[in-house]
Amino acid sequence: MNASALDLPFGLGLNNVLAIVAAALLVFVSGGVIYLSTVEWRDRRRRQQPVPASGRGRR
Repeated sequence: MNASALDLPFGLGLNNVLAIVAAALLVFVSGGVIYLSTVEWRDRRRRQQPVPASGRGRR
């Protein structure tokens, strides 16, 4: 079975489609890693801040 038998749009070959899918997955996974790293960094920074003393005692 060759690439022309797949009737891919725009004359794309199978290798080109696989390369586009691989690039999209790379961008998606990289974005996820950046997002999770940012959330973890913000959470760690928030946990390290001192808790302000409130006027009321604990009940």
